[in-house]
Amino acid sequence: MKKLIVLTFLILQVSAYPSKAQETLVLTLDRAINIALSKSYTVKSYQEKKLAMQHSFRYWEAMFKPRMDFSLFAPSWTENVRPIQRVDGLPVYNSIGSMQYSGNLKFTYTLPTGGNLALNSMLYRDNLKTVLALQDYETLRSRKAQSSFSLSFDQPILTKNQLKESLEEARLQYEKMSNEFSRRQLDIIYQVTESFYAVYRATREVEIAGEKLKNSEEAYRIAKLKGEAGRIPEGDMLIAEVAAAQNRAALSESDGKLERAKDALKQLIGLELYDLIQIETDLRYDTFKIDQDGAIEKALRHRLEVYESELDIKLQEIGLDRAERIRELSGKISAYYDVTGVSTVEHGSTADLFRSSFNNFVDRPPNRGVTLTLSYPIFDWGRGRERVQREMASLREAQLSLEDIKTTIIREVRDIVRSVEETMNRLIIHEKNQQLAQKSYEISRMRFENGNITSQELGTEQERLAATQLDYLNAYITYQLANADLKRKTLWDFKNNSSYLVEEEYFQTKE
Repeated sequence: MKKLIVLTFLILQVSAYPSKAQETLVLTLDRAINIALSKSYTVKSYQEKKLAMQHSFRYWEAMFKPRMDFSLFAPSWTENVRPIQRVDGLPVYNSIGSMQYSGNLKFTYTLPTGGNLALNSMLYRDNLKTVLALQDYETLRSRKAQSSFSLSFDQPILTKNQLKESLEEARLQYEKMSNEFSRRQLDIIYQVTESFYAVYRATREVEIAGEKLKNSEEAYRIAKLKGEAGRIPEGDMLIAEVAAAQNRAALSESDGKLERAKDALKQLIGLELYDLIQIETDLRYDTFKIDQDGAIEKALRHRLEVYESELDIKLQEIGLDRAERIRELSGKISAYYDVTGVSTVEHGSTADLFRSSFNNFVDRPPNRGVTLTLSYPIFDWGRGRERVQREMASLREAQLSLEDIKTTIIREVRDIVRSVEETMNRLIIHEKNQQLAQKSYEISRMRFENGNITSQELGTEQERLAATQLDYLNAYITYQLANADLKRKTLWDFKNNSSYLVEEEYFQTKE
């Protein structure tokens, strides 16, 4: 039994990790974004929210279409004791029983004006039983059938079409959620870009740490040979050995940082944590001039937050209109016409009973009527007025929010344009510094081999080269992220002078 438990544990441990034969997924930035836009939690979550609003909108659209309802109870059975009041004595308690069967079919047509026209048909059968207490509990039985066909009409007047208003509200809510979904797509694109370059930074740090280790090991090898030949002091050889050990530990730390960055990227784009990934990126970069005023104009025209705020204002206007109608005169016109037949026989089959009720249509006069209802709140002790004031305040707040959003957009665009220019200049400087540091290190390595400098001085040059490589790496990534942020905040591709929403192959706004 213990062997079985150990074997099961080992199988679970092995299955928890990817096999060596597992294929490595090579990711470019575009591919990572494509995966995120279809698999990430954020996108899936907002897809469901958008879908919910879409169904809500379609629900209100369907309110303008005809509907047919059918109800049936078969049977409804009751037996109970009821008191029968008598003028000249105490009440008598008779037992009353009923077995009812009923079916109702209703067709309703919603009018464009917000009213409705309904056609209703009903068939009803009742088996009655009464036990008379004063007649030695004699049982009386009766079987009745009833049928009716009716036409009814209801139409609100002196008020707004509430069905159309609700449909418009649902449409605005759906547009708002669709807009928010598109905005979240833009956010996820930037987040994936940020996480992708974090993995790239960690990858380059591993490569730089590996290069440092290789250089330090080579320096230690040379120092060891010189030390054995008595050409350098023993202390220099020990310094080279310590530097190699330190760089070996730094490489291990960089490996761990890389794995953590990969896990964060995999979770963000919706991959399994045990999937093997590798990234590819193009180190080439483009520089271009940006017109700040043009960038601001494009951002104010295309930013989705502006349209969302405008939708909020429209929704708030609907709420204000509803509040104002609370204190207005409203009315309703209702009319109905129906013919009803009750069976004139109490025995026979069910078909005979209903046939008798149909024949009774001719003898029994129809039911009909028209009602005009008017209502007006004379005194509500300020309830309606306070609700109107509340909605007006909310509307003003929505309008202020729109202005603040526009100001925020202008500030963000001004800031990001400056950042793009600053990071571009910094990138060019660090690129030149890296080239100079590489040449300087090659010269120092040759001087160390010739015995002109110590291993400590060579180690200093190694650290300087690694620092300039990291500075260039950070400058490159900062520039790429600034460009991605510029694109997100203006929805414009300044490199190709085209709309981001239209041109980006992985961003879709279609249904």
